[in-house]
Order: sequence, then structure tokens, then C-alpha cells
Amino acid sequence: VQLVESGGGLVQTGGSLRLSCAATGIRFSMYAMAWYRQAPGKKRELVAAVSSGGSPHYANSVKGRFTISRDNPKDTVYLQMNSLKPEDTAVYYCNAVVGTTPQYAWGQGTQVTVSS
Repeated sequence: VQLVESGGGLVQTGGSLRLSCAATGIRFSMYAMAWYRQAPGKKRELVAAVSSGGSPHYANSVKGRFTISRDNPKDTVYLQMNSLKPEDTAVYYCNAVVGTTPQYAWGQGTQVTVSS
């Protein structure tokens, strides 16, 4: 199993980024997929999830700004992040989930830094 996140970077407040996560070695279409983030000194938190059928769920802190989507033929999940804020600065990770429980070892993540 391999989860490879990409698309992070440095942006100014109000900017946008699109993260991608390519999954290999799992039956991607059968899993809900989720994005998490971990800021320095803080616990990893769930940001958004999308069911196997495409229904999204968002943390209150990102609702209305972030959009999660998936492309099953490509085994890839995306996170479109708009109106970014400094508090969105973190390393972002993806994982397959059952309920809210991550199923596999974490990938390397992708760093998102939002400057004020």
C-alpha cells in the first residue's frame, strides 16, 4: 500500500491550492477516503472525507472553503483549498478510512504554508 500526497506549497492568505493523493495497493473505489492535517505541536485532525459513493464531509473549520473529490479510475483523491488562512498551515495527509479510522500507514504528506 502506498499513499502519495502532492500539491502543497507556499501561498498567501486568500490563495488556493489543489492537493492530490494517489493510492496504490488498495481497492480504492470501495473505501471512503479522507484528508487529514497536522500542524506543529498539534494532533492530526480530520479535514474532509468522501464516501465511496462521493458524498463529502467537512470539518467546520474548512466548510465552504475546501472541496474534496475523488477519481476512482485514477485511484486519486483531491482537496481543493480556497480562501486559505494562516491557520491552515500544516502537513496534509490522506488515507482510506472506515468510519473515521485510518486504515493504512501514513504517507509522507505534503506541506501547506499560508503566509499572512
